[in-house]
Amino acid sequence: MFIVLDNAESILDPQGASAEEIYAVVEELSQLNNICLCITSRISTVSPDCKWLDIPTLSIEAACDTFYRIYQHGGHSHLIDNVLKQLDFHPLSITLLATVAHHNKWDIDRLAREWDERRTNMLHTDHNRSLAAAIELSLSSLMFRELGPDARDLLGVVAFFPQGVDEKNIDWLFPTIAGRKNIFDKFCVLSLTYRIDGFVTMLAPLRDYLSPKDPMSAPLLCSTKGRYFSRLSVDVQPGKPGFKEARWIASEDVNVEHLLDTFTKIDATSGDAWDAYGDFMKHLRWHKPRLVTLGRKIETLPDDHPSKPECLIHLSQLLHRAANYTESKRLLTHASKLSRERRNDHQLAQALKFLSHVDLFTDFYEEGIRQAEEASRIFERLGNTVEQVACLVELALLLCEDNQFDAAEEAISRAIHLLPEKGEPYLVSKSHYTLGYLYRKKGDRKKAIHHYEVTLGLASSSNWLNLLFWIHFFLAELFYDEEMVDEANAHIGHAKSHAANDHDVNLLAHAMEFQAAFWNGQQRFEEARSEALGAVDLLQKLGAADRVERIREFLLRMDRDAQVNGRSCHPSRTDDRSESLQTTLLVVLTDCSFSRGRRIQVMAGACLEPLRYILLQTTNVQRLSPSGFEFHPVSNRVL
Repeated sequence: MFIVLDNAESILDPQGASAEEIYAVVEELSQLNNICLCITSRISTVSPDCKWLDIPTLSIEAACDTFYRIYQHGGHSHLIDNVLKQLDFHPLSITLLATVAHHNKWDIDRLAREWDERRTNMLHTDHNRSLAAAIELSLSSLMFRELGPDARDLLGVVAFFPQGVDEKNIDWLFPTIAGRKNIFDKFCVLSLTYRIDGFVTMLAPLRDYLSPKDPMSAPLLCSTKGRYFSRLSVDVQPGKPGFKEARWIASEDVNVEHLLDTFTKIDATSGDAWDAYGDFMKHLRWHKPRLVTLGRKIETLPDDHPSKPECLIHLSQLLHRAANYTESKRLLTHASKLSRERRNDHQLAQALKFLSHVDLFTDFYEEGIRQAEEASRIFERLGNTVEQVACLVELALLLCEDNQFDAAEEAISRAIHLLPEKGEPYLVSKSHYTLGYLYRKKGDRKKAIHHYEVTLGLASSSNWLNLLFWIHFFLAELFYDEEMVDEANAHIGHAKSHAANDHDVNLLAHAMEFQAAFWNGQQRFEEARSEALGAVDLLQKLGAADRVERIREFLLRMDRDAQVNGRSCHPSRTDDRSESLQTTLLVVLTDCSFSRGRRIQVMAGACLEPLRYILLQTTNVQRLSPSGFEFHPVSNRVL
């Protein structure tokens, strides 16, 4: 016998009349061998003897088939695909959408406009079938009503956030609501929510229906906003209390950005919302570097808005992490101008410090030196020794890049002298990092490795991923310079791992660029191509068109050189090493991207001797030795 109990949530509701007796009957039926019992229900309180089948949302193909079977007024359209995606491919919502469009004889453009304007409010047929009715049926159940007066507001908060609510934060977000964890469990039992990756969330149609229409009139949501704003107000600095704890932003950045976007739209002049947005960008800078949705809106704030300079500074740092140095510098220049006009010395010094850092990456060393010196003087006048030390470290790096080694050593020595004995481990690490770089530039490999290893130990103990990346990256370059291939490859692997763990797409692409050149120099052309194409994919997501073009030119040169030498870039044989070295030399002379455009080492070989004269003519040679050439490019001449 085959028995079907369809939409059985009403009789299986534990709070319903005769609930225990009905449950006992269902349980007994499920144990009988001569009966096949099929139950469909939105609640999960069924006998454990029944085999569970969770019905997923539709695939894109099934969703389209369902929609067009009912709609019958046009062919396939990407506009419809987009609407179905926004509905999370929810079967009932798709059926209602197609039915409403079919009854009203809307073309696809009209349907898309109606969706943009009315969202889930349009999911209501002339026969009173609607998404709202289906949702309200669950909300009117005895089980839901037993959850108390706060249940609907809690659902509203879950619906408001695109990711839902992190289960680890339930106690922190809702401390005044009794039985909060039990309530969230019951939401899942009622199929109003579901769990994914540690979050309690819901399908898009339910979110759209249940989310507060006026966030300012939703007390629980406003209370939640206050808790997030307070959490963001922690000063995020490596080596400082709260830095590790601030990593929570990596998993909740989408929620927080949506919260800030909503409340800055409601009140564009709100100081606390924009201050929180600045704090949010500071969190992202250290724990999940990426661009933000309100970047353009920050720039359009009036210049007299109290939060604008600080927001510009934090936005510039995200642009810097995305390797958009031109835009980063433009924003910092504007921020420094506003800070001077307001006579906010601390803010001005911060902008100057960051400007000097941008100039370090864009080779404007003299300009960066002036900015770092001015910032250092301001912080010294303000009595802020820690920031003064940070500026001196920046100054030392700039002087080092400008080949002013004595001045660089003096600057870093002064920074170390000013450092307090305890409490600034990150600056201590940066100081050793700078000394390592200085000694490497001076050709003292032993001292360079010593200071790099000290930095590595300090950074590893605190898991400072950004600093760990650069130490491994520079060690990879150093060992590659010495033709210690295995060691170089190991360090570049570590650098890529740290970039990935830091969610830093720019640094990961940077390491892949270096790896591509590395593999090319080792005649491992398949690996070189794979790394270069991987870097292109990442940089396209960042919008770094100039770097994408640079890598494509590298790939073209690989192919062109392969054709000239009669080999494939996917070789089945090992080509003569001298050809590979010659290829590497041609690549680095015409495009210096694979060593940050500053210092390049090419392994020497007999094939390079005839090119010594050309090398001398096109570069500022720093070292000529039997093991290789180290030089700074002064032209983009194509050989």
